[in-house]
Amino acid sequence: MKARGIVHKYGDNVDTDVIIPARYLNSSDAKDLASHCMEDIDKDFVNKVKPGDIMVANKNFGCGSSREHAPLAIKTAGISCVIAETFARIFYRNAINIGLPILECPDAAKAIEAGHEVEVDFDNGVITDVTTGQSFQGQAFPEFMQRIMKADGLMNYINEKNA
Repeated sequence: MKARGIVHKYGDNVDTDVIIPARYLNSSDAKDLASHCMEDIDKDFVNKVKPGDIMVANKNFGCGSSREHAPLAIKTAGISCVIAETFARIFYRNAINIGLPILECPDAAKAIEAGHEVEVDFDNGVITDVTTGQSFQGQAFPEFMQRIMKADGLMNYINEKNA
C-alpha cells in the first residue's frame, strides 16, 4: 500500500480545535466537516488540497479533545497520509479507527517542506521526498493495521471479518 501527493506542512501542537473548529461539530456529515478542515490556521487549505495529498507536521499533532471528527475531516478533505514527529495518542488511535494512515518520523517531519511531492510505502515505512530525493525510515504499519486501512477503517474491517 502506497500514498503519493503534495505536502501541506504545519508546525507543533496542531490541536483538534484547529483541525476542525468546535463551531462545526454540530454536523456529522464528513463532507461538511472536510469543507472546514484547517480553516483557522490555513484558510486556503480546502481550496489547495487534492485527493492523495499528504499532511506533514511537527510535534504533538492532534492534541486537544478526543473528537473523531478531526481525522475524519482530514481524510475526507483528500489527505492520504499524515506524517509528524509525534502524534497525540488519542488522535493516533482515532486516525487508525477511521482508516487514515499516519506515520511518526521525526527526520521526515523536519526535512520535508510544503509543496514537496512525497511518496509513502506503508509496507516498509519508507517515506521518500520525491522533490529532493531524500528517503526516511518511518515505522511500518503492522499487518493488522494495514488490513484496517485497506478496509477503510476499523468498523468496516470488523464487518468484513464477520461477513
